[in-house]
Amino acid sequence: MATPFFRRIAVVGVGLIGGSLAMAGREKGIVKEIIGFGRGAANLREAVRLKVIDNYTHDMSKAVKDADLIVIATPVGSFERCIRQMIPGIKQGAIVTDVGSVKGRLVSRIEGLLPKGVFFVGGHPIAGKERSGVKAATPRLFEGTRCILTPTSKTNTTALKKISALWKAVGAEVVLMDPMLHDKALGAVSHLPHIAAYSLVNTVAEIKEKGNNFISFSGGGFKDFTRIAESSPEMWLDIFLNNRENIIAMINQYQKNLNKIKRYIKDGNGRGLIKEFEKARAVRERLK
Repeated sequence: MATPFFRRIAVVGVGLIGGSLAMAGREKGIVKEIIGFGRGAANLREAVRLKVIDNYTHDMSKAVKDADLIVIATPVGSFERCIRQMIPGIKQGAIVTDVGSVKGRLVSRIEGLLPKGVFFVGGHPIAGKERSGVKAATPRLFEGTRCILTPTSKTNTTALKKISALWKAVGAEVVLMDPMLHDKALGAVSHLPHIAAYSLVNTVAEIKEKGNNFISFSGGGFKDFTRIAESSPEMWLDIFLNNRENIIAMINQYQKNLNKIKRYIKDGNGRGLIKEFEKARAVRERLK
């Protein structure tokens, strides 16, 4: 499909992801006018100053009025509330998409809320930074990344093609995935690492001996591993609570592997440790 053109898009939540998509869309000539919606006036004024959006409003129905495309880029826990607020202003034929890290049952709930003639396409760009907010936004954020779209039996084919073309135009490779499978996969490769990073930072920060806080001796390895602990707590709270079953399963599996390594260390089982380390290294090398 040719690169789509949207005369007006509404970005609900003008932060890193929503702002970056707006900037990339403008740069690629995909959109003519961009309206922002959000809670913080200062952030929205900054978005206008940076030319991320053209204008903004704190009234959801006004934000989505006459929009061909509505991008929901708020924490996933607010999605249903956002949908309910936009219904009075949304036009027939509009496409609603999101950039959230949880899909699953949320997709079916959104599909059930939207009026007939308004089309939803679930989306999740696998891109980001540890920094959040519109000041961190960049039109290059999605280049060379993947974007997962999660169509269902109810997804409009034309809307899916337009959203797929949008993400390809801003530099992403598009992958289609079942919403429930998406949540299992991302629970493993994205959500669990954030849990591990938050937990590791707190664990080390709590260790003190003879007046020394051990975290002050952190080197490159610790900082690289825990970089994502700087991510938005509000955003990740919503992700963890909305994908709790998969995340708990991943934590249990992680604890099982930690306990295995703990047992090998306790028993002085060097052969077992080497086997675990070599297995992990081989997998990690394939990710390069």
